[in-house]
Amino acid sequence: MTQTLADVVEGDVLQPRQKPHAGELRRLYRQEGEHARRKAARQGLWLAVAVYLMFSVVDILLIPDVAPYTIAARFAVSVVALAVLKIQSDMNFRTESLELTCAAALVSGYIGWLIPAITTGYTQNFSYFMIFGSIFMMGANLFFRFQFLLSVVSSGVVLLAFFVALYLFPATGSYQIAMGTFYLSCFTFTSYVNWKLNQERYNVFLNALEAKTQHREATERGQALLNLSRTDPLTGLENRRAIDQKLRDYWSDWQRFGHRFVAILIDVDFFKKFNDYYGHQEGDRCLIHVANALNELINERNGSIGRYGGEEFIVLVRMAEKEQVIDLMEAIRRTVEDLALVHELRRDGISLVTVSVGAAFTRTQAGAKLEKIIHEADRALYLAKAGGRNCARLFDPTDPQSSDESENIAALLKIAIDQKLVSLVYQPIQDVVSGRVEAVEALMRLRMLDGTSVPPSLFIPVAERTGAILELGRWAIRTVCAELLADDRVGVVSVNVSPIQLKTPGFATSVATILGETGIAGSRLAFEITEGLEIEMHSDILRCINDLKLLGIRIWLDDFGTGFAGLSWLRLIDFDTVKIDRSFLHDCATPKGRAMLQDIIALVRNRGHKILVEGVETDEQMALMREFGIDKVQGFRVGRPAPAVNFQTEASTRKRPFTVLKSA
Repeated sequence: MTQTLADVVEGDVLQPRQKPHAGELRRLYRQEGEHARRKAARQGLWLAVAVYLMFSVVDILLIPDVAPYTIAARFAVSVVALAVLKIQSDMNFRTESLELTCAAALVSGYIGWLIPAITTGYTQNFSYFMIFGSIFMMGANLFFRFQFLLSVVSSGVVLLAFFVALYLFPATGSYQIAMGTFYLSCFTFTSYVNWKLNQERYNVFLNALEAKTQHREATERGQALLNLSRTDPLTGLENRRAIDQKLRDYWSDWQRFGHRFVAILIDVDFFKKFNDYYGHQEGDRCLIHVANALNELINERNGSIGRYGGEEFIVLVRMAEKEQVIDLMEAIRRTVEDLALVHELRRDGISLVTVSVGAAFTRTQAGAKLEKIIHEADRALYLAKAGGRNCARLFDPTDPQSSDESENIAALLKIAIDQKLVSLVYQPIQDVVSGRVEAVEALMRLRMLDGTSVPPSLFIPVAERTGAILELGRWAIRTVCAELLADDRVGVVSVNVSPIQLKTPGFATSVATILGETGIAGSRLAFEITEGLEIEMHSDILRCINDLKLLGIRIWLDDFGTGFAGLSWLRLIDFDTVKIDRSFLHDCATPKGRAMLQDIIALVRNRGHKILVEGVETDEQMALMREFGIDKVQGFRVGRPAPAVNFQTEASTRKRPFTVLKSA
């Protein structure tokens, strides 16, 4: 099973921490106290030397006969000790060496003073003065931060030197017992205190280490949890929350420093179909493969990539030129295609997993907002999907389909029905054999508030993208029933329906409600389904089509031959009529084009469907339709689109080509 980054992060959060063993702790303790011990050694020796030299005054007062010698010894030991320590510090000797020098200085200082001092003639004064020798033991055990062994050895040498001097010094037995006991007590007491201090320092270190470890672990776990909260659990990429923060950072840098960037939305084509056919586990693996490949590509460009939801990814990259953006978009598309992940259930002639790419590039504009660049990238992605998928589109503010003009149209569509800005015109459909106009096709028209017409090629995609097509579709069906079918002006009216309508739950029910309210039989309606890449063969559409046929509504396949899904639809759905696209008729001027049209006609006829050819404009084309045995035709030769008022009751019985009273 593929392990994602999120799995690694979660495992790191839950993994128990191993504690170091005793030897490792001791080593850490020595390393941790290294700086403090070096500092204590330097400062301690300087302070000890200062006190040691100050006692020269006491030498002069108590043992003046040997004071010159003791003072000389004091200065000699002090100078040598400080010089050695300075050299060791400059040469970065180990801390143990510095401490050994300090211990040697203590012992040397005591012995160096004791040897000349013991020869003094002021024996009574010296007997009092000897008590201060205990200060050297205290210094070894308490003044410095010596380890226990070094403290005991150095203070032990001082104790030994004292007993030698006590033996040589002429004193009574009681004095020797008293002083010896005092020195032994000092040695024992200071050694014990030193041991306790070292133990306490070690315990303090352990507590501090534990606190530091807990703090570090808490910080690491907090960071890991933060990463987990900002990481997509499947792909290991940043999730929407994290990428939104990155987007704000990119936007801020652009606003403050002019660092331009591109926002790219990537959608895996027909992923629902892939998931349904191969299963969710394979679907997850597909997304992981795509994510890993894209992540590697984007990291090379120092960009950011995240999973924006479902099968959609988002990329943010700083770029300076539009050409760089176009190259990156194509690299993204090609990278996924090169993965060669099999997708056998596609109906567009491609059997691999591909992506549609939409991008928006920062540009100077009035009232620019952070959300706008994502909105523009989303519009570009929609156009990429509408344009056949497996392609890339860069948002172009001058393109009517993607520019701000489409947003104006989207706003216009919201009020189009209430403001009567939308209307229907009807183009007749003629039976070739009888010459009668047996049906008409309803075509939607839209005008702006100033009366300017909006081409269907512009407003229909916007209506589908925004969902306005649902309300417009219901309005169109209701209007057809009221304008033409209610008073029997024509026999059958065909209405184009969008895949979005067919996918919407309750669409067939809403049609049945309209038929019931208007009293129109379902057999007088035909719904045209355009063969295009937006039509997906899934159960919702097939179920809706079956429900519509139960209402008696005729189902026509429009623009046959222009897409990749036509043959599959012919196999799955029993169409009443198949409309062959006008391009095949207009290509009949060449032998190859004529043969192509005949092949298509034969294919459809073998399936048992009635055939309607669009785009009949001349008498020659009409004659060709009779020669080929076509059932119905539509085009300017038959009649141009016209409003409902142009149709007369007897129009449905005419024998000649239909003529409108007004131009549309």
